[in-house]
Amino acid sequence: MLRLLTAGESHGQALLITVDGLPAGLPLDIDALNTQLRRRQGGYGRGRRMAIESDRAEVLAGVRRGRTTGAPVALLIRNRDWVNWQQTMHVEPEMPEGASGTKRPEVTRPRPGHADLAGAIKYGHEDIRDVLERASARETASRVAAGSLARQLLARFGVRIASHVPVIGPVVLPEDRVVAFAEAAAISDDAPLRCVDPGLEQRMMAAIDAARDAGDTVGGAFEVIATGVPPGLGSYVQWDRKLDGRLGQALMCIHAIKAVGIGIGPEVAVRPGSRVHDEILPSGRDGGWPVRPTNRAGGLEGGVTNGEDVRVTAFMKPISTLMKPLRSTDLATMTEAPAAIERSDVCAVPAAAVVGEAMVAFVLADAFLEKFGGDSIEEIERHYQATAEQVRRRFRGLRAQATGLS
Repeated sequence: MLRLLTAGESHGQALLITVDGLPAGLPLDIDALNTQLRRRQGGYGRGRRMAIESDRAEVLAGVRRGRTTGAPVALLIRNRDWVNWQQTMHVEPEMPEGASGTKRPEVTRPRPGHADLAGAIKYGHEDIRDVLERASARETASRVAAGSLARQLLARFGVRIASHVPVIGPVVLPEDRVVAFAEAAAISDDAPLRCVDPGLEQRMMAAIDAARDAGDTVGGAFEVIATGVPPGLGSYVQWDRKLDGRLGQALMCIHAIKAVGIGIGPEVAVRPGSRVHDEILPSGRDGGWPVRPTNRAGGLEGGVTNGEDVRVTAFMKPISTLMKPLRSTDLATMTEAPAAIERSDVCAVPAAAVVGEAMVAFVLADAFLEKFGGDSIEEIERHYQATAEQVRRRFRGLRAQATGLS
């Protein structure tokens, strides 16, 4: 079982990541990991902090001579902005001599839509900074780092993951436009919004500009596609083992995600069954399992992968920090006041898509290890190959039997 723990504050010294359960012998490409971190920091509509941070992960434990050892992998991502926040975020009871940066006042005006007020009530904080520092989406850099380890494991077995952005505010990719994995994978990392339609992308950018000019923010949606996923991951026998439920939870826990759809998602509620379910047709290949002319189920039936691409869409609300803040209450005086303003983005949907890829990779890797698990990469490869051969023999035998009967 893969497990992930993260620690660290938005303006603290660093983010800490511990990934437990990776098999021994997995080659770790730290450059590929840092590429994923850079992808998270891109996208049109991002705030000023992206010009400050240049995230890079340092491996502290669990890797020797470029390969995992089977022990927990520990990673560190330093916050370059820490130098400007030492007087505000120091760990010691009193400010250390020589602390740099500026001492900022306490935050007492919660932002609607953020964890500010709920967190302050839950933990009894008077200074809301004790909430917002950890509740910040800065934490998602940790998940991208962990997800990179998971996707490197999956890549050993032909599983690849990509994403694209079909919705920004009121600008939406046509409903009948199904984006193939190859299209999503071909999008440049420098693309402003990771939309497959350049003309629509320009309209999306204009919507972001309009929101910025109005002191507002804008949300959207992204789709994550995983191809090469073997059938049989997940289970239908218990509610907490259903893979679609696990994917839903993994994406819903990303900051500002308010809904998740598998395959055609909400469309299943308004279409007839004939336009929802994917027909199952005989394969023309010797030993091949049946094929699907459509993939409306998003590669999952009954909580189990069926061999088709896994497709998951997440819907993101607008960022909670507005430059023209909404009304709030100052908790120090209990009087009406504008909500606090923290440095923030106008739109972060493309960045959230990269985080979504990481979370999908982590969940799929966990399910993959459940199905084909072992303590080393070599052991997992033997289990994987043996299972694949068993499936091929089964369908080859069924085809031969059917041919003989005919």
